[in-house]
Amino acid sequence: MLPNRMNLNRSTEEQLKKLKQFTGITPNVSARIAFFRSIESDFRYRGQEAKLDGSLILDKFTWLGETNEVTELMLKMYYPELDSKAYQQAWAAHVEDGIASLRNHKQLSCISEAITL
Repeated sequence: MLPNRMNLNRSTEEQLKKLKQFTGITPNVSARIAFFRSIESDFRYRGQEAKLDGSLILDKFTWLGETNEVTELMLKMYYPELDSKAYQQAWAAHVEDGIASLRNHKQLSCISEAITL
């Protein structure tokens, strides 16, 4: 469903990298957290195509890890009509939306508190 190689837009990627500097959480793990934060917040992708111009191009198993199947099932459930390219756009939009709630945290303990609330 999702393509084997995926990337995000440059702005989101930079936010993930800054979060890594402050907290030590790698971009792929923080992208997973951001995706599910976005899902929980009821954000929905509306088909707006974003320029996925980030330089961090990883395979989907690195981006998604053990959440691979759940992530793809969530995307299929919310967006049953999309194709592979559009699923990547939806995933990237959710990561962008979710990182907004995490990007200002400077410590791992602050992120831990934020995601358990």
